[in-house]
This record gives sequence, C-alpha cells and structure tokens, in this order.
Amino acid sequence: MTEIEKKFLVKSEDYKKEAFKKIRIKQGFLSTDPERTVRLRITDNSAFLTIKGKSNEKGLSRFEWEKEIEINEAEELFKLCKPGIIDKMRYLVNQGNFIFEVDEFYGENQGLVIAEIELETEKDEFERPDWLGNEVTGEIRYYNSQLSNNPYKNWKK
Repeated sequence: MTEIEKKFLVKSEDYKKEAFKKIRIKQGFLSTDPERTVRLRITDNSAFLTIKGKSNEKGLSRFEWEKEIEINEAEELFKLCKPGIIDKMRYLVNQGNFIFEVDEFYGENQGLVIAEIELETEKDEFERPDWLGNEVTGEIRYYNSQLSNNPYKNWKK
C-alpha cells in the first residue's frame, strides 16, 4: 500500500477547537533506517506494528504496511526499541473531504506541532485552514523516526 501525505507546521492552537477526536500516542522504533522504518505504536486502546519504505523524491509518498497487534505484545516489543520514544497527542480535524492529523509533541519534542493530511493522489487539492503553517513535506528531520534520533529540543532555533 502506498501512503501519500503532506506535512505542515502549525501556527496556532485553533485546530484544538475544530478537532472531533484526540488520541494519546506512544511510539518507538525498531529501525529508523530511511530505507525501511519499523515503528511500534500504542494508542488509547490499540497497538500497531508499521513498516514504511523510502519516500519518493518529493517526500510525498512511500510504501506502508501496518498490522494491529495486542497491546501486551506491543509493550514487550517496546523493550527492543531504540532510545527516543515519541509521546504525542493527535487531534483529528475534518477539512472538506479530508482529515488533518495534528500532532502536539511532548517530552524531548515539546513545542513542535505538525499537521499531516493523507491524500488519495499526489494531485489532490484541499482547503488550507488558517492555523496551517509552512509545508515541510519531504524534510526528513520532521519524520517521527528522525525526531526519535534528533529531538526538537536539540535543534537550533
């Protein structure tokens, strides 16, 4: 399956009042190699193992495979994850025919807020909410796998 998404910085907290759902997410990485990222994720009531391939030249699409696993299995697998666990709150916001996933990061990535929109094709057009900032699609440092290696708190502001 191919994932097609765009990423943006967020410039205000207005998305919070537009959100129809929020989910706490803990995720770790068994591999952060850009050629094959292997992610483990636990949400409020489910867990997933996800494998992602290398992004295309624009950073817009890549292979993604995901399988739901038992939460107790995920907790055991977390013991094998690399250092740098990601902790965030995800807000889901309807925008026309699409849903923005807005991630507010905690811990070592505190202060970073990123919005993603999953598209059906690379040419899909969508309405930009006022709270959406600069596009960072394809900028590797904003990938969660890279945030686990080089957290936002270490970046020069």
